[in-house]
Amino acid sequence: MSRFRLLLLLLLLVFPLSKSFSQSAILSDSSKVSILTIGTANESHTLYGHTGLRVLDEQRGLDVVYNFGYFDFNTPYFLAKFVKGDLQYFVATNQYRDFEYNYREENRSIYEQELNLSKIQKQKLLDELNKNLYSDERFYTYKFIDKNCTTMVIDKVNDVLGGKIITTKKPVTVTYREILNPYLSSNFFQKLGVNIIFGPKTDKKAEVLFLPLELMDVLKTTVYNGRPLVTETKTIFEAKPVKTVSYWNNIYVFSALVLLVIVLKNNTVYLTYFTILGLLGLFLSSVGFYSLHEEVRWNYNVLLFNPSLLFLVYFFKKKNRKWISNLALFNLACIAVYLIVIFNKAQLLLFMPILITSTVILAKLARKNKKTKIAKA
Repeated sequence: MSRFRLLLLLLLLVFPLSKSFSQSAILSDSSKVSILTIGTANESHTLYGHTGLRVLDEQRGLDVVYNFGYFDFNTPYFLAKFVKGDLQYFVATNQYRDFEYNYREENRSIYEQELNLSKIQKQKLLDELNKNLYSDERFYTYKFIDKNCTTMVIDKVNDVLGGKIITTKKPVTVTYREILNPYLSSNFFQKLGVNIIFGPKTDKKAEVLFLPLELMDVLKTTVYNGRPLVTETKTIFEAKPVKTVSYWNNIYVFSALVLLVIVLKNNTVYLTYFTILGLLGLFLSSVGFYSLHEEVRWNYNVLLFNPSLLFLVYFFKKKNRKWISNLALFNLACIAVYLIVIFNKAQLLLFMPILITSTVILAKLARKNKKTKIAKA
């Protein structure tokens, strides 16, 4: 028999046995269940870290990590499904040694918090995880805040604890946006983009515990049946600091570029600026109707990134002074409303350069074209 056929036969024999063992494993008294928290990275899907569940039973030769954060890039119409909000994520497992090795290679911190669970609770949790893993329940519709790798782990653990033991610290004083923004502090343009696309839901108080590092912090003080739910927070691997110096990816460069539009006093620059804002507004309006993600619905940022600016550009090219003036005044009114809406919100300073530039140019256009109409009369 060839080596290839022998290897194939061994794989066919071993895989069903390992699957069957995992499904029917009876945990020993020395088994451990812990929550693993992975630090952040710079890729878009790693900005906020990751949460996994580790089941360790040395007597049974079991050391597996259950992850609820998997998705398939090869899914047909992947981007459209992701934007719409019906992309299917799924649970999968890794051998712990592979899990740790991969995140060490990515230079991402790994923290472990062992849960104080009874043997019955550990067994129930393992059985439920395997039920999800080997059935259609392994798939779920991802939601940025309400259903992700962290919330799924919390739900599974709370289920065996018999209530909402793991939850946000009360009273909740911060919004989702205020929690998210510090994760983006080293990348201004990502921070700007996130704050543009996210609407009113992220301004609500953060009642849902949805981020890995926030969960780790909450677990440190969570009490169950009069004792700590976790005994300690163990650092498995601490990521090595990486110094990244960027001379352009900051609010100062952004502010200078946007405010330069005023300084140049050039109609072509004005039109380009308003076209960019108008197209962003058109996107925000469209995605708000199309997407199932609640975070992007009813986005008040369209008051600043206003689709009507595209009509302003059109009438400017047509030299229709009446509609230039009308649309300029309309957008100034929208900006005034927008300022009232975001006056006490976390993103006010981010958008200040755009607010100033748009206000100055729109006021100039409204005044100039109003004077022209009076002169002609």
